[in-house]
Amino acid sequence: MTQVPGEPPGKPTAASRTTLSHIMTANDTNLLGTVHGGVIMKLVDDAAGAVAGRHSGGPAVTASMDEMAFLAPVRVGDLVHVKAQCNWTGRSSMEIGVRVLAERWNESTPATQVGSAYLVFAAVDADGKPRRVPPVLPETERDERRYQEAQIRRTHRLARRQAIMALREERAAQGFDD
Repeated sequence: MTQVPGEPPGKPTAASRTTLSHIMTANDTNLLGTVHGGVIMKLVDDAAGAVAGRHSGGPAVTASMDEMAFLAPVRVGDLVHVKAQCNWTGRSSMEIGVRVLAERWNESTPATQVGSAYLVFAAVDADGKPRRVPPVLPETERDERRYQEAQIRRTHRLARRQAIMALREERAAQGFDD
């Protein structure tokens, strides 16, 4: 990748990769006695926000959360690890990929994946206006695959938004005021 004039120098994927770990307690449970999905989503957003801020070198805000998947329940006493990395960057936006793993806090069994998500963050300046982010530089074949998959997800997000806006315009032209 060559340096584009006026663009910040690229940063390797590892430069902002992070893991957030938290032991789940009774305060985190839902009515079924397992950890509330919203608690997991907050941890996901926190870890992704840390990655976005580290990668962009300043404030970044959550723009969207895609494909939050809960693969298995999390229980009280689980040690949850939220692993996040920057998969892709645009001009001011970044896709952050997150994997959620859980293990019993007092056992030596391996952690299992219990969730995953993709979040889009926008880097902002002190006035809340978008600011440029450095390109992400994939380091491994896995990072390169994640970068390519992120581009596909971005294309789908933009196409979905365009289709919805076109439908709304069509309905407005037909006299619907919804």
